[in-house]
Amino acid sequence: MSDRSRSGQRTASGRNKTAPKTARTAASRKSAPKKPAAKKTLPLKIDLIIDAPAWLTALKLEEAVLARRLRTAARRALSVALADRWKGSNRGLDCCLVLSSDAKVKRLNRDYRGKDKPTNVLSFAALDGGVPPRTEVWPLGDVILALGVCRQEARVQGKSLEQHLLHLVIHGVLHLLGYDHEVDAEAEHMEGLEITALKRLGVDNPYVTM
Repeated sequence: MSDRSRSGQRTASGRNKTAPKTARTAASRKSAPKKPAAKKTLPLKIDLIIDAPAWLTALKLEEAVLARRLRTAARRALSVALADRWKGSNRGLDCCLVLSSDAKVKRLNRDYRGKDKPTNVLSFAALDGGVPPRTEVWPLGDVILALGVCRQEARVQGKSLEQHLLHLVIHGVLHLLGYDHEVDAEAEHMEGLEITALKRLGVDNPYVTM
């Protein structure tokens, strides 16, 4: 609104001439811009289990701060998936993030994937067992991260442990939503979603070689 519109037209007495209420209302109705349509969102309930307290020491974060940042990252993953036309529950979703140790992740990796070694992140997708009705809340599953492997990868890649953790949380949640990287085309598509989600968190593209 211009200064002229705010001050109105001056009368001979020097006072601002105020338009009648009905005229102001009509003018505002006529000139008011249309509000953009609200973006569709989907509730995502996220439980956080800190199975290895050493994560807090390594990240130098209080638990409440860490929980907030990880939940934001998980919701960014869902946001880019919805923008990518992901279809799922109309009611909501829930998942669990577990910050664990190398030893426990190694055991899970051995028992469920036949690989007797720890890995950075494991995603156990509940939807692999079948898709519930869209009118129900969907349990997505668990994302489990190994501290030692994640810390070593962050060091080698020249980034902070927190940045690497945020990336892996997004990566893991996208797996829970059904995304994969078994073939090149799928991998490139999934990486693009991760890059977009991380950008919204202020984290640089993790796939750029420095």
